[in-house]
Amino acid sequence: MSMQQADDILAVAAEWRAAGEQVALATVTQTWGSSPRPAGSQLAVTRSGKMAGSVSGGCIEGAVAEAAMQTLDSGTPQLLDFGITNERAWEVGLACGGKLKVFVEKLA
Repeated sequence: MSMQQADDILAVAAEWRAAGEQVALATVTQTWGSSPRPAGSQLAVTRSGKMAGSVSGGCIEGAVAEAAMQTLDSGTPQLLDFGITNERAWEVGLACGGKLKVFVEKLA
């Protein structure tokens, strides 16, 4: 992800926050093996369900969005760990059995 793309996600999140939305930000912190998105990729999620950016695609994106809602409820950050065997990789959206960690935090 280029700095411009990262700045765009942060800018969108800041705009949503300024408009009164509750916003959670998910950031890929580590990847191993094949991963659809590199470390530093981000996804912003609002309480009302708006999303900008991407941390992976597939089922992981939905799981991260659910975790973002939990973080908005509790205010507690989360470190999510996703990994899958090669046999199930395509099923959940991780090509070739990749692994990744995603940090989810509420924007103040």
